[in-house]
Amino acid sequence: MRVLVVEDDEGIAAGLQAHLRQLGWAVDVTDGVAPAWRALCAEPFDVVLLDLGLRDGDGAEVLRRLRHAPAGRLPDSATPVLIMTARDQVTSRIQSLDMGADDYVTKPFDPDELAARVRALRRRAVGRALQLLVCGALQVDPASRTARMAGQPVELSAREFGILLALMEVRPRVLSRPQIEAKLYNWDNALESNAVEVHVHHLRKKLGDGIIRTMRGVGYFVPEESA
Repeated sequence: MRVLVVEDDEGIAAGLQAHLRQLGWAVDVTDGVAPAWRALCAEPFDVVLLDLGLRDGDGAEVLRRLRHAPAGRLPDSATPVLIMTARDQVTSRIQSLDMGADDYVTKPFDPDELAARVRALRRRAVGRALQLLVCGALQVDPASRTARMAGQPVELSAREFGILLALMEVRPRVLSRPQIEAKLYNWDNALESNAVEVHVHHLRKKLGDGIIRTMRGVGYFVPEESA
C-alpha cells in the first residue's frame, strides 16, 4: 500500500512513517500544503493521512483541492483521506467529514488503531467488506501480512507479499509494472529495472503458476478463479 503522510511535526511524522513501514507499506512524508499537492499530482497514493495544522496553511485546503480535482488524471479525487489533528471540537470533525474526509482521528492516537482505520479505508475503496482475500485455495490476510495455500502458511518476502496483495485487491483487473511499483516503492527506494518480474517469478514458484497470470505487453493479474 502506498501512503502519503502530510504532517509538519517531525517527531510525529518520523514515528508514523517508521511504524507504517514496519507493516510493509510504502510511506512518503510531506510537511505542508504545497508539497503535499505536488506529491498528489505526481504519484498515485492509496490513502492520505492529513494533518490540518500545517506549516504553510490549513490541511483542509489539500482536501478541498483533492475532492475538486478533474476526473481521469492525477491527483485522484477519490483517494481516501484520514484526518489526524489536535483539533478535537465536534464542529471541526463535522466540517472535515462534510468536506470529503473519509475518517478522523485526534492526537494523540494509537498507531495500531490508525493502521486498522487505514486498512478499513482501503477495503472500502476497492469495494471489499471482509478483511480476508480468497482466491481458490489461496488466502491472504492484509492485517497479519500472511498468506496460506490450502491451509498451509506460505513464506513471502515483504515485496512478494506487497505484489500479491496489490493484485488480489483488484482482481481480475490487470496492473502494469509501473502501477505495481508505485504501490511498493516510496521516494527513498531505488528501483531495479526487473525487480517486479523477479518477485513475480518467486511468487509463482511458491504459489504455483495458476495464481498470477501475465497479460503480455500489459501487466499481471489474478483471475477470478485460480487454475
